[in-house]
Amino acid sequence: MSRRRIGFWYRLAAAIAKPPLVVLFKRDWRGMEHIPADGGFITAVNHNSYLDPLSYGHFQYNTGRVPRLLAKAGLFKTPFVGMMLRGTGQIPVYRETTNALDAFRAAVDAIERGECVAFYPEGTLTRDPEMWPMGGKTGAARVALMTRAPVIPVAQWGANLAMPPYATDRKLRLLPRKTLTVQAGPPVDLSRFYDKEPTPELLREATEVIMLAITEQLADVRGQQAPNELYDHRKARAEQRRKSEGEGLK
Repeated sequence: MSRRRIGFWYRLAAAIAKPPLVVLFKRDWRGMEHIPADGGFITAVNHNSYLDPLSYGHFQYNTGRVPRLLAKAGLFKTPFVGMMLRGTGQIPVYRETTNALDAFRAAVDAIERGECVAFYPEGTLTRDPEMWPMGGKTGAARVALMTRAPVIPVAQWGANLAMPPYATDRKLRLLPRKTLTVQAGPPVDLSRFYDKEPTPELLREATEVIMLAITEQLADVRGQQAPNELYDHRKARAEQRRKSEGEGLK
């Protein structure tokens, strides 16, 4: 999708969101050359702040290939926000309902029309104590294997410093002025998963490949060594429960 086809609603959203972002934050955009110039593709993005969609959206808009993000269906019912989401063509996700497959079909259709569809594969803000990506859900991998569209891993850092995930006060921490860094990497090689039955095991394996590619980009952004394994919130929570029960028996 070229810049001239971005459309009224996306331009309106940019006109509203970009001025405060430019004033309040510094920007460090990297890897725009990895964003395909044409054709459908997927971006897979880490999620560590409620400000992520603005940070990533700003980056992606500046490439001229605007994304269609998968967003919780409830947001579409919010006044004004819902109007903007519908106007810009974002995709509602109905979790655990009979409409749950609609987002999957909409994503496939958009890619086949040559659009960009953005996934936050973690499905929620990371719960990793060190702010690394967690294990992901399989939706992005499923769409990628069905369409064989390029999957571009995108890492972002900085929005979490202004609004940390799960912060109790929900206050913006704007000073000192934060830098929003967004880095896109080369397409993830998923070719070894093509022409195979999309079993749950295969989808989980493909998802891990995608999440590790995102983590690699984030490690480069942060200038730090990433952990050897993706954080598993359920496993960590179960381990914490076992420890608490063990201490209670002492």
